[in-house]
Amino acid sequence: MRTAFFVFIFISNFLIAQQTDSTVSYYSSLLQEENIKQHLSILASDKFEGRETGTRGQKLAAEYIAAQFKKVGLSPYKDSSFFQSFYIKERRATQKGLFKRKYVKLPTENVIAYLPGTDLKEEFIVISAHYDHLGIIDGEIYNGADDDGSGTSALIEMARVFVQAKANGNGPRRSVIFIAFAGEEKGLLGSAHYAKNPVFNLSQTVCDLNMDMIARVDKHYENDTSKYIYLIGADKLSTELHEISEANNKACCNFSIDYRYNDPKDINRFYYRSDHYNFAKKGVPVIFYFRGIHNDYHEPEDDIEKINFTTIKSVSQLVFYTAWEIANKEQRLRVDVNKK
Repeated sequence: MRTAFFVFIFISNFLIAQQTDSTVSYYSSLLQEENIKQHLSILASDKFEGRETGTRGQKLAAEYIAAQFKKVGLSPYKDSSFFQSFYIKERRATQKGLFKRKYVKLPTENVIAYLPGTDLKEEFIVISAHYDHLGIIDGEIYNGADDDGSGTSALIEMARVFVQAKANGNGPRRSVIFIAFAGEEKGLLGSAHYAKNPVFNLSQTVCDLNMDMIARVDKHYENDTSKYIYLIGADKLSTELHEISEANNKACCNFSIDYRYNDPKDINRFYYRSDHYNFAKKGVPVIFYFRGIHNDYHEPEDDIEKINFTTIKSVSQLVFYTAWEIANKEQRLRVDVNKK
């Protein structure tokens, strides 16, 4: 009888795992390149004037993202607003000349949406990207299609599919928070503000999966046909997160994962240069999904015509798979407290 009982448990767990794999595979397949392209064609258009934090173009982008979150059926993080407002300081020349400057306070906002979980809804998975860019410099618009219109468009599309899964009775056990950060290009200011003023308890935040520049090819792969992705940070606080990431890549996407920028000796210090880092500083495990620096980085030529939408979809699927497992696993991620 004892043997039969353990056989029954093994078979039951196996069938549950098979069903879970089938479910995430199905919903991942619903991520659509055309939807991503539609979002990016708007976010990276001249109408949005390069989305510099504190400008009219950035406000237009924030309103667009909030409207898309509302359209797909996400809840505002608080009351009826998707906006977490804050101020940035910038130095401006006075009328008396360039050598006399003063600081001005510019209002801006992160855009935050909430998908409540089921039995573990008081624990949170954050999926993030920054939506700001450089604005207009010397009369030229820096549209930032890859940096980071690509990650922001993927964020909106993943939100749509997570909501659809919930509507079909397959909602996540843990709550999923979708955040589009402002102020990244000014020094990670939006995520820094969130980390100091968290909308959802950081002690209950299981991880942050952050996307930045996920649609182009960098110098290391420009003559290589590899389907690659740089992953940064997964093992810094949680070896389990690294293992989950590796397993989900094999299950869904088969990227050639390049960890060169995860090296603590990396002179580029990319681990410290996007919004995930402000979560990591608070002890929240993170993964940074990144395709590297290309020739149009922080140049006006970073336009939609050079975007690979198939790549954005593939990265979105990897993030989706990883978020799905973390949101639905029995125990929350283990944090290896001795790892720095």
